[in-house]
Amino acid sequence: MGYSFINPIPVNALILQRLPTTLWVVGIAYIVSLLIAFPLGILSALKRYTWLDQLATTFAFAGFSIPPFFTGLLLILLFSITLGWLPFIYDSTLIVNNLNSFWTQAKQSIMPITVLALFQTAVLMRYIRAAVIEQINMDYVRTAYAKGLSSTQVIFRHVLRNALIPVVTLIALDIPAVFTGALVTEQVFRVPGIGSLLIDSITRSDTPVVMAITFIYAILIVVFNLVADLLYGVLDPRIRY
Repeated sequence: MGYSFINPIPVNALILQRLPTTLWVVGIAYIVSLLIAFPLGILSALKRYTWLDQLATTFAFAGFSIPPFFTGLLLILLFSITLGWLPFIYDSTLIVNNLNSFWTQAKQSIMPITVLALFQTAVLMRYIRAAVIEQINMDYVRTAYAKGLSSTQVIFRHVLRNALIPVVTLIALDIPAVFTGALVTEQVFRVPGIGSLLIDSITRSDTPVVMAITFIYAILIVVFNLVADLLYGVLDPRIRY
């Protein structure tokens, strides 16, 4: 991958320096969004037009309508400046070697993780809700109920397996972003991840670093598209390779 124009060190060393921070912040945010989006999306689809569905829909629309940089600034104003609970600048020199340093690391990661998880949860939840609603009106669902299966069996053994097919595509295309960082959020909170490295390299015309990150992102897109195609065969018994 060559050497950086600004810092005379290998580009892969620069990327490896930033990768743990990106995986910590963006990776945890994505896991949190998956854990929240799946139950909320399924419940919203099963309880259509109830207060729960309206509340979840409002949360989803707010989540992907408000820009992440605006949400980040609101959190900084509230929790850092007004209340003083959380640091608003990410300390990249912090070394986690005991419980106190781990708590400090967790505190400085709460706000960027929250911003990223809010947006990603909103997007995933709407996809999951739409996919489940499309499936629960199918003939095979009515047949499953007619055969005497419980609602839990119908939802988890039949509906979810078919509803996950379009959702898997979305997740597979989103996972490469976990490795390449969140450009806006990392800039707002000064998180020293790969996203901020890419922005700094663009502004400084550090071409080798920009090309390396772009190339890695392209490879990840291809790899996870392949993973999604292979998962189709697991989820849909009609597909065989």
